[in-house]
Amino acid sequence: MSKRKSGSLSERHNKRVRPAEDEDEEEDDGGISDDQNDPLLSQVQRAGDIESDAGIVESITLKNFMCHSLLGPFAFGSNVNFVVGNNGSGKSAVLTALIVALGGNAQTTNRGSSLKGFVKEGESSADVSITLRNRGRDPYKPEVYGQSITVDLRITREGLRTYKLRSKSGQIISSKKEELMCILDNFNIQVDNPVSVLTQEMSKYFLHSKGEGDKYKFFMKATQLDQMREDFIYIKTTKNVTQDKVVQHSEHLKDIRQMFREKEERYKSLASLDEMFTKLEELQKQMAWALVTEMEKELEPMKEKLQSDTRLTDKYDEKVEEWKHKIEEAENKYKQIQERLEAITQQVQELQAPCAEFKAGAQRHNHQVKSSEFTVHLCRATLRDLEKDKAQLSSRINDLKLSISQTSGAESQARTEHMEQIKAELENLTHQISTLGQQTDQYQHACVRLKEKKEKIRAEQMILQRSIDTNEKNKKILMSSRSNRLRRFGEHMPALLAAIEEGCKRGRFKHKPRGPLGHLISLKDPELALSVEVCLKNLLLAFVCDNHDDEKVLQGLMTTVLQKGRRPVIITSKFLPRVHDTRRKAVNDPKYPSVLQALDIEDPVVANCLIDQRGIESILLIKNRTEARRVMQGGSPPQNCTQAFSQEGDQIFTNRTYSAEQTRANYLSGDVEEEIRHLQRDIENQRAQKTQFMQQTEKLDEELRQNEGLLKRVCMEQKATKDKATKLQLELTDLQNVEEPQSEDLNPLEEDLQEIVTKISSKQEEYEQARAHLSNMKASYEEAEQKYKQLKEQINTIREEADPIKDELSKTDQEVMKSKHHRKHYEEKRQAHLLNIQSLEANVESMTRKLEASLSKATEICPERQEIRRTAKSLDTEISRLKVKISTQQEQQGDREEIVRQYSEALKNYKNVTQQVKSLNTFIKCLDNIMNRRLYVYAELRRFLSARCKYYFDNMLNQRGYTGSMTFDHKNETLSITVHPGQGNKSDSGDMRSLSGGERSFSTVCFVLSLWAITEAPFRCLDEFDVYMDMVKRRISMDMMLKVAAGQLSRQFIFLTPQSMGTLPVSKIIRILRLKDPDRSQNNTPANQDSG
Repeated sequence: MSKRKSGSLSERHNKRVRPAEDEDEEEDDGGISDDQNDPLLSQVQRAGDIESDAGIVESITLKNFMCHSLLGPFAFGSNVNFVVGNNGSGKSAVLTALIVALGGNAQTTNRGSSLKGFVKEGESSADVSITLRNRGRDPYKPEVYGQSITVDLRITREGLRTYKLRSKSGQIISSKKEELMCILDNFNIQVDNPVSVLTQEMSKYFLHSKGEGDKYKFFMKATQLDQMREDFIYIKTTKNVTQDKVVQHSEHLKDIRQMFREKEERYKSLASLDEMFTKLEELQKQMAWALVTEMEKELEPMKEKLQSDTRLTDKYDEKVEEWKHKIEEAENKYKQIQERLEAITQQVQELQAPCAEFKAGAQRHNHQVKSSEFTVHLCRATLRDLEKDKAQLSSRINDLKLSISQTSGAESQARTEHMEQIKAELENLTHQISTLGQQTDQYQHACVRLKEKKEKIRAEQMILQRSIDTNEKNKKILMSSRSNRLRRFGEHMPALLAAIEEGCKRGRFKHKPRGPLGHLISLKDPELALSVEVCLKNLLLAFVCDNHDDEKVLQGLMTTVLQKGRRPVIITSKFLPRVHDTRRKAVNDPKYPSVLQALDIEDPVVANCLIDQRGIESILLIKNRTEARRVMQGGSPPQNCTQAFSQEGDQIFTNRTYSAEQTRANYLSGDVEEEIRHLQRDIENQRAQKTQFMQQTEKLDEELRQNEGLLKRVCMEQKATKDKATKLQLELTDLQNVEEPQSEDLNPLEEDLQEIVTKISSKQEEYEQARAHLSNMKASYEEAEQKYKQLKEQINTIREEADPIKDELSKTDQEVMKSKHHRKHYEEKRQAHLLNIQSLEANVESMTRKLEASLSKATEICPERQEIRRTAKSLDTEISRLKVKISTQQEQQGDREEIVRQYSEALKNYKNVTQQVKSLNTFIKCLDNIMNRRLYVYAELRRFLSARCKYYFDNMLNQRGYTGSMTFDHKNETLSITVHPGQGNKSDSGDMRSLSGGERSFSTVCFVLSLWAITEAPFRCLDEFDVYMDMVKRRISMDMMLKVAAGQLSRQFIFLTPQSMGTLPVSKIIRILRLKDPDRSQNNTPANQDSG
């Protein structure tokens, strides 16, 4: 494992040059001269600081990628980079991450068939972050990204991949892969090009393959000539498809030409029917003016009716204004009462702020009391432990004095001192464990308390959400009931009643069912809507059937129409033609009506059902809640009265009272808009309360996280302390088991005893102070709690004063609603009257427009008005007879307009197809010319790149005294390479298969370097290029690659190798990234970085 990271700069320099004797001997054995005599070293050392091109890799970081938890961050140099490490250290993982993060697919890496295989086992996702340089030549949107672009890739366990493109400042600019493709195109980065990124598997397939066709494919892929060839094939296919279309159009053109000639001959031979058309035109002129005369006669009585109805509008306006004035008076009274109530509410709100402060102060003092109690408890426990320690230490000193008198020896005394030291440390650890245990209990108690409080708020929030959902549902029902009152009783109620009507028409019912019952009753006093609704409850939605057969049919209809939700109740009771006689059992009070008396029920079946099911004849309706309690619970309730309901919906019996759960009437209220406004206000208040609950929950979550974090930390510290105490106890037991008597020095123990005595005195003072502080805190808490309770009682007193004002406000609100109801009644009448007038006006206007249109049309047909004595009907009969005559003649020789139309269409179609064939021929000719020129350029480019590749390949071989040749056969798509290792071996066979593994790898390096010289890319990656080389070939290849890199300082080179690379020359352009050996138990593998 490398120690370079912890070394100094001088040590790094020494390790880079490697002047050790064993390394010199190794180089002598390989025939390689020392670095000081190598001309390459001076060339690399003289390489100046040249700004690299945009697009090189600045850094890369891997997390949970393949089998590594963390790799990196790796900071790459701008020119030559060596990634060094043993097998399994993560070299190939870095290269694979580079390919995948820059848009490559899993197959390109040859490391798996799917991206999900790159996620470490047991993890949900893998992350790769790559930073590309964005300065120098041709940067990409430097004003947006800055001097660097960071590509963040996340691969999920399901194989999904997401990108985040960040600027140098860390801001996310885009998350689209299209933007990444634009960046790669701008920098000319091609991770699937083996010249840019050459993996081990790609090298084995193309370079180490013995097939000449594979090397040719590698050359074509590296120079992107194969892509050009595929484009040419696609263009040729497109051309063939176009030629097929031209042939089809040419064949179709012959048929079109023949059809056109037939239509042309028929058009030329067409005879005219001018005389009959002239007579028809004259009759049509007379017909036009005859229609005008009849419409003028029809319009006159409509205008007289409109004038008569317009004069009646003033009467309705007066009634509407009268009730508007009454509404204003009631609203003014309502505002005055509301202002009184708001003043009281304001007073309550002003007191709530100091009340909240007092409550918070009381809670704060309570927390301080608990903290002080904890401190007192801790001091008491510490004193108790110190007293115990004092007794134990005194006993120990006495025992040791006795032991020292009996034994002697330096070894025994040392052992005894060590044992005392361990005991003292054990005592300290015991005290520490006790303190940590108390802290653990405190934090656990805090966590439990916060969780209980959070659960309580969550339960309240769920209740509030159900209330919001109910109000939203009621609001939706009310809004839909604007156009149809039946929708108040359910969204599907109109459809159910329609189905019942249809069933009655078909004779499926013996007697038509009645329902919903709430739709068939009406209130005499709108103020009693809530009390009646609470009294009847589910009966408002119920249906009544005469017999069980009708009940079964109705249940079937409900099953079909009401597939979801609760179904209404069906009551089966014999239909009677008269209402029950309830004079004996009914309640008769001169002041208060019964439910039966408060309702208008036209259908006796509905009235009998409510009497039978609910006993509405014996239930009183008393508006005032206090009055209702006095009447029912005063000792002498009215005769036959079983219960009473107040205006607020409270149910009062003679011995008990129940409050209503709902506050507004849902089914029987008169003013729908007012109900909607009330519901909207309730919903807004509930949503505000929900927001407060959410804020409280977030605050509790934050406190819970803090306490759980502290609890976890204390538990870990307690466990570590217990483990340490256990080890010391074992060590103490071993020392005590020694049979040799020990003598110990009593001075340290006596000093410890004196120190404990001092601590006891100090801790006693601290304990007394804590007790005094606790008493003060309790007094402060009691004082704050008393202030809070007093202010709370004051607020409750003020709220009780507001109850009668609220009752008065509710009564005034009912007066306003009643006045609005009357105003709405007259407004509806006036609106109906106005609608009638508007309808008349619209009819008059429509008839006038028709008259004007008819007059305009008649003028257009015949400019001079004609006095027509014939009716429009007689003229229409004659026109029809003449048209039949013209049609009969046209059937014999064809319709004139149809013939003209067919001729025009045939001519147009013939010209269009002719033009299409001509255009396609021109396109094919142009495409042929372009293809010929491009194929010529393609051949020249292939020849030029082949020649350059040969030249650079020969040059690379000649630099080390090798000879060889590179033969391209573009016709058979083969590439033959022959290499002679030395001048004296020219007569030997130069076939690559006859070379050793190292010589073949060296030749492969020369081939790759020659391809590098003829292609462009910002960076080049090479994985284990020297795997089959000996030390000599490896050094030669290394020198060649460093020489190429020194000549291309604007490019970046990344080499992956298992070799140490310690013999490399020191240079600014060289950086070595050393990976740690793989740790099978933990794969966190950061790297040490050395730069030349």
